[in-house]
Amino acid sequence: MCLCLGPPKSGKTFLLKRLHGDSIDVATPTVPTNGMNLFTIKNSDGHFDMIVRELGGSMAPIWKHYFDRVGKIIYVIDASNLCQISAAGVLLYSLLVEPRLQNVKIALVLNKMDLSYRQMRNEALLMLHFTRLQKEIPQKIRIIETSGMTGEGVEELREWMFDPDTLKAATIAAANK
Repeated sequence: MCLCLGPPKSGKTFLLKRLHGDSIDVATPTVPTNGMNLFTIKNSDGHFDMIVRELGGSMAPIWKHYFDRVGKIIYVIDASNLCQISAAGVLLYSLLVEPRLQNVKIALVLNKMDLSYRQMRNEALLMLHFTRLQKEIPQKIRIIETSGMTGEGVEELREWMFDPDTLKAATIAAANK
């Protein structure tokens, strides 16, 4: 199972709609997710699919009830909103210390890169103390820059989701729970 998590208004639903293959344009409406959405994402050649469970950012206090049998987490942050990054870091840290998530693979998705300036990536990683964090946690985190609007980084995220090495490790981790 793959979870998609992140603070409210980070662009999780829009990004997953893009990954799912829905037609997206500036008029595509999204509303904050209150509850859960399920998306079936296909790999690049369409032969395999994966179910992604997106949990609304407002549900952060109860995310822990969905951690069983999770092998991968897509953690989405709005990189254009520096105020949100600090709050997103607190939520991310709470995931990283969860015993059931010690073996998961995590994609830290810096979303809405079309709305931010290039230096924003570095500022976001500094605010998250990412270099220090990587040294202190057992999870493997991959940073992926995306834009649900332009499609930037979406295929890189798809490749990460279906990467044979991380897929195998995530399946084993989920089966051991």
